[in-house]
Amino acid sequence: MKSVACIVEGDGEVAALPVLLRRICEWKTPENPAYIPPPIRVYKDRFLNREGEFRRHLLLAAAKCGENGWVLVVLDADDDCPKARGAEILARAQIVIPHRRIAVVLANREYEAWFIAAARSLHGVRSFKLETTHSNGDAELPRNAKGWMSKRMGGAGYNETTDQPAFSAQLDLQQAFDASRSFRKLCSEWEKHQS
Repeated sequence: MKSVACIVEGDGEVAALPVLLRRICEWKTPENPAYIPPPIRVYKDRFLNREGEFRRHLLLAAAKCGENGWVLVVLDADDDCPKARGAEILARAQIVIPHRRIAVVLANREYEAWFIAAARSLHGVRSFKLETTHSNGDAELPRNAKGWMSKRMGGAGYNETTDQPAFSAQLDLQQAFDASRSFRKLCSEWEKHQS
């Protein structure tokens, strides 16, 4: 069983990403189970802009995954190009931990864009209400995906630490895959490193 040590930027992702990855594992690589220890939470700006922070967290992840495992960095792209910025982060990370396999996935624009991509499957979950005119084709366009989700939560608002894991457990993986390029990247990196 391979260990996947994750680095994430938000408290919501600490709980949500392992849920999502276990589901992706069952969907894409059921023959290769994974152990996913609690993710390492970083402050994105400090992690990316302070070499000491970057190095320290990557070395910790490398130790957590062991020789047979791999490191997965999942961050929000915000206004950056996920492909270009992800490649840059990956190149830097490979210098720090050349002895480990590593993948970098930037959610375009935020982790919640994956929920927007599969929004039809979330209708009725945790007070989430989707208008019938919704199209999954623009899932990665909203700059404030958390705000987009919050507007559809029936007045309850969106809470990362409770809603993110719940939605990660419920979203239709195929819908997210079909409508989100960055989610497809997450799945392809999973298959590449977990197989």
